[in-house]
Amino acid sequence: MRFTSILTNLILEQTRFQILYDKMVKPSAKGEGKKNKGLMDFDTLKSIIFADPTTRVSQGVDKETAELKDMENVKVGKFTQWILKHFVNPSMETLGISAETDPKSPEYKKARREFERLFMEDLFKITQQLEFFEENKQYMAQDERDINKLTPERLFDIYSNFQLPENKKKEIEKKEAKKSRDGFKHAGGEILLIGDKWTLIRISDTGSTGKDAAIYYGGFQDYREDESNWCTSAPGLNYFNTYIKDGPLYVIFPNEDGGEVGKKTGLPKERYEFHFPSSQFMDRHDRQINLVEYLNGPMSELKEQFKHEFAKGLVSKGGNKVEISYPDSTAGKFVALYGFEELFESLPDTIDHLMITNKTNENIAFDVPSSMSRFKNLKAVMFQKCIKSLPESIGECKDINYIAVNKNPELKSLPDSLCNLKKLAFINVADTSPNLHFPQCLKDKMEDEGNGFWYVND
Repeated sequence: MRFTSILTNLILEQTRFQILYDKMVKPSAKGEGKKNKGLMDFDTLKSIIFADPTTRVSQGVDKETAELKDMENVKVGKFTQWILKHFVNPSMETLGISAETDPKSPEYKKARREFERLFMEDLFKITQQLEFFEENKQYMAQDERDINKLTPERLFDIYSNFQLPENKKKEIEKKEAKKSRDGFKHAGGEILLIGDKWTLIRISDTGSTGKDAAIYYGGFQDYREDESNWCTSAPGLNYFNTYIKDGPLYVIFPNEDGGEVGKKTGLPKERYEFHFPSSQFMDRHDRQINLVEYLNGPMSELKEQFKHEFAKGLVSKGGNKVEISYPDSTAGKFVALYGFEELFESLPDTIDHLMITNKTNENIAFDVPSSMSRFKNLKAVMFQKCIKSLPESIGECKDINYIAVNKNPELKSLPDSLCNLKKLAFINVADTSPNLHFPQCLKDKMEDEGNGFWYVND
């Protein structure tokens, strides 16, 4: 009887992957010889199985390169079904759409794709939380000990707020030697500034030394030990490589930690990581901060240090177009931090499109600087809801054929030098001052379409 039971368990272990593969990956019958494709591909199923910390892999099986035949030597863990359930069947609330949304609609499909992308990106966090759950469930409330009664969101709440009993804490403290703070130095990080309040470190090395620095400064991604929750600091994962290839990582620590430090590194608990190419400016919780508010406020001493990083994002990849959505884009943040005068000084002479739009309710009205005349290749100009004057020097930009200065109630006049623009074919002055001065020479050659639209009728 005992032998039969053992044999049955062995067979179940060997076939558990095949059952999941047949259910999740293999196409199902649809009728008339056609088949529905599976719920996911093999690589997705494999990633989810290996994300289960109780999955066991035979010696010689490489998780990264494992093929279908190798999965015969993998014992699927007890949490895999739970992970799959929440990946395959997310609620409408989890997707962030209304319960009435048609699953066949583009809105649903878009939300589902984004959910799946983020789920797989954060899969390593689920691994950590399940490891924590397995280790500490004996200390949890009775209704929190059954994983099948928990959602990923609820598991994270438990993980974030869990407190060990005092006697257990003391036991752990006795076993672990306290780590002293070693300071901000690391071979893979360059200290750019030690200011009055903040220390700024740049990681630009793309190799193992840089990765070690990111892991160290992030505290090995051990969030519960008062380190960071940054994916770039997770040992054994490749997120650091994903980001560093596009540009450096910046890590910011307060000089005064108030005694609140990470238990693994001894570095200040409060810390921030910035990556300009991906516009990610994260606190230690891995949550986006309002960079403009921080650099205009508590981190103002770091403002000049980042100007060159913002300047990189002012011009399109082709090098000729400047499209600024204030304050959302990288260029918009540049304007919010350094002003319009500095913006015009930082732009290359070769731009041919200059478009600035104020998306906020702020009453922004600046004088376009006369230095605009150096942009000799300009063809299109738009200043929407952000100016009160144009310089006479705009008449030196001979190739301009399109000007939009709409939604600028403080704009009182257009410069007479616009008459020098022989290629000018369209002007939009909608929603400007009702007494706007419009040069007579333009009225003589352009037609008023109404609502502030003027054009040359050839």
